[in-house]
Amino acid sequence: MGISDIMSLDVTSVWLVLSVVAVAAGVFYLYSLILRHLAKTTVRNKVVLITDSLSTLGNECAKLFHTGGARLILCGSNWEKLETLAERLMSESDPTLTFPPKLVELDFSNMESVPEVISEILECYGCLDVLIFNSSMKVKAPVQCLSLEMDRIVMDVNYFGPITLVKGVLSSLICRRTGHILLVNSIQGKLTMPFRASYAASKHAVQAFFDCLRAEVQEYGITVSTVNHTFIKTPSTNSEDEVTAKSVWTDVKPTSLGVTPKEMATELLKTLSSKKKEILMARSIPKAALYVRSLFPNLFFAIMAAGVRNTAAAEMPDD
Repeated sequence: MGISDIMSLDVTSVWLVLSVVAVAAGVFYLYSLILRHLAKTTVRNKVVLITDSLSTLGNECAKLFHTGGARLILCGSNWEKLETLAERLMSESDPTLTFPPKLVELDFSNMESVPEVISEILECYGCLDVLIFNSSMKVKAPVQCLSLEMDRIVMDVNYFGPITLVKGVLSSLICRRTGHILLVNSIQGKLTMPFRASYAASKHAVQAFFDCLRAEVQEYGITVSTVNHTFIKTPSTNSEDEVTAKSVWTDVKPTSLGVTPKEMATELLKTLSSKKKEILMARSIPKAALYVRSLFPNLFFAIMAAGVRNTAAAEMPDD
């Protein structure tokens, strides 16, 4: 076999490989388009409740589900901002393909108002198909710097609020034998971090509640999904729902470890379509931390304690 024959074979092999790659890429692209279309049709004509529509993630979900033809019930603690959001959604969409959002003022830090809000929610359309619990309050401080009053507020917003709402609408879902309950929860519902004691406790509590609920309502055709994420990237460094007390902990968040609101909203839409029970939205480092916590707990605790000591030493003033 001559050199020209060998070169001819090499060129043929390269073209064959490139053709296979091109075909595979085309198939993957078509598959992605099909999945995207199926996901969008998932919420068409469905009654979808978003507990915090005014957050960055809530805004993205509202926009995505509204264009998908959902009958939205937008909740939030500020009526004027809710009206502004609804007006923007309507102005940016085709009114022949979408529904005007219903607005409900909801503030989980005021638990006395929640029963009345539940009645208002059920009166909007008479039923619910999808509930997205994305309300959250963050607090960052050493345990000794946090009052019990702050602990109770965090638990109200992150735990008692969501479970009160779901208990209030559960009988309606059971009667219709359908529904999808989706909890957007921090990865700290599975993994604790220093100076996040109250926040992590509330996230562990709500995670456990919805995990138990999943098993109890499955026989009624109700799906419960939990999506645990790392921090959600926002334009500002400190989100509006984050309360920072006097703290010695410097929180370093590499942007590569976070997820964007658009990524989260798209994942929630896919979850509603696939009905997956549990999703972890995290990069490799947080995932590795979860495995270390489970398999080598003493190592994990030592690393966390070392991080606290190093940060405290860095904060000490020079003599």
